Amino acid sequence: MGEDSVEESTRVSIKRAIESISSLISLSHSIKSFAVKWQLIRNKLEDLYSGITSLENLNSDFDPSLSALINAILGSLEECHGLASRCLDVSFTGKLLMQSDLDFMSGKFERHVKDLSLIYSAGILSHGFAIVVSKPSGKACRDDMRFYIRDLLTRMKIGDVEMKKQALIRLNESMVEDDRYMKIVMEISEMVCVLIEFLDSEMGIQEEASKALFFISGFGSYKPLLIRSCVVGPLVRVLENGNVVGREASARCLMNLTENSENAWSVSAHGGVAALLKICSCGEFGGELIASSCGVLRNLVGVEEIKRYMIEEDMVSTFIKLIGSKDEIVQVNSIDLLSTMCSTDEESREILVREGGIQELVLVSDPNSLSSSKSKEMALRAIHNLCFGSVSYLNALLSGSRFLDHLLYLLRNGETSVQESALKVTSKLCSLPAEVKRIMGNAGFIPELVRFLDAKSLYVREMASDALYCLFSVPKNRKKFLQEDCNISYILQLLDQEERGNERSDLGNTKFLILILMSLTSCNSARRKISASGYMKLIEKLAEREDTDAKKLVKKLSRNRFHNILGGIWHS
Repeated sequence: MGEDSVEESTRVSIKRAIESISSLISLSHSIKSFAVKWQLIRNKLEDLYSGITSLENLNSDFDPSLSALINAILGSLEECHGLASRCLDVSFTGKLLMQSDLDFMSGKFERHVKDLSLIYSAGILSHGFAIVVSKPSGKACRDDMRFYIRDLLTRMKIGDVEMKKQALIRLNESMVEDDRYMKIVMEISEMVCVLIEFLDSEMGIQEEASKALFFISGFGSYKPLLIRSCVVGPLVRVLENGNVVGREASARCLMNLTENSENAWSVSAHGGVAALLKICSCGEFGGELIASSCGVLRNLVGVEEIKRYMIEEDMVSTFIKLIGSKDEIVQVNSIDLLSTMCSTDEESREILVREGGIQELVLVSDPNSLSSSKSKEMALRAIHNLCFGSVSYLNALLSGSRFLDHLLYLLRNGETSVQESALKVTSKLCSLPAEVKRIMGNAGFIPELVRFLDAKSLYVREMASDALYCLFSVPKNRKKFLQEDCNISYILQLLDQEERGNERSDLGNTKFLILILMSLTSCNSARRKISASGYMKLIEKLAEREDTDAKKLVKKLSRNRFHNILGGIWHS
């Protein structure tokens, strides 16, 4: 028989094998007996189907070993059809014998899949095609989707490097586009193991496998399975030796996995901390990789031993330098890491101050800096968490910088989230000794705080009210506020709005407004204005409701009215 005849005969055999496998898979779904055994056989048949369908597009000569394998597969398929018919008709002689026959058949198909894999990996087949199987439409049934994923898995197992890579690309595309594919992937027990094995493979395959595991790690319910499958060690090896894309995906995957602090030791045990610190210290890596590495370390610093190691390696200085990065994500993640690291550790906080970390945070908050709103928000949060522990920290914040100018500008003009963070810092500063309060009053903070008294957020209204109450403990600030006649009237109007509802469901700022009025009554002019206003009945009504602060205010105002009456009698 000539070569053309052999090739044609093999092509016919391949077509027969594809049709036979398809028929057998369909038939197996109707079999009620030995359901678990038939599920195992069906999985092997699906692997075999994927491997053989690829051969239909083969554009090279057929090797004799392939022809022999196809003939052996046809023989096994015919034998399996006989077993399927007997199980369907329940015409077998004994259950134990049939179970043995089914196990033997499953083993045969497993060997055929391995033999086909060897032929692919040995390079005997050269193919000029990528993945030819079509992805099911968006309305496809679950069985079609599952078959597609199993087909990709088979190509990962038996294909050469390019076929494996293309299968991984298709897998990642599917998981990103439709969560249903993610669920199917996780139902196929061997899929995660194959992906983890690929982390130690060639760069292209390693990169796509890292991406796939990152996608999976984004689902909280799947994280325990990844940990049980020992994914951390291979991910750390990718961090150490992979290309940039693979390292980024690996770091992001570890960031997801270490959100549960119990996994921190696993990363440390595999040398992950040293690998992450090296990335953060090296200037040659891109922003995404450094930022993700900071994110992982942020999750790890809760472990005291890991934090101590980072301090001993002088990493606080390194993270301070990263605050000055031009990449927003590096700025945000490095600030978050430092804030977490230093907020509960005095030694690292002292290093932060000594190495100029506070000044770097102030520079980020500068309205004229190129830092994004998110970076400014994170810088203000860090200042709020770190700078109020001692006089030296406050001196570092306020001395030689224009931080109060920055803060005032952001209160006036910042985005909502930035304004709220700026207000938190302002409120904290207002609780400091009188000298700081005088400076803030002179700087123009009082009008800005008054503006926030009518904010939609109750939390914001309370912060602004509390800050004003603190500032008004300084006589000069009270006088400055009372110079505008409308200010007292505005506070009284707000108090009335709180009581009337003002169409808001989150009322509750009444207490703070009363406290502001209390602080202002130290001035005779304020007492007169409140007593002469049309809001006295409202204040008396609040006092009748057992509001202690309102009672004190009424008492103070009544004393003032009594003195006014006596004064009138004395001068009459």
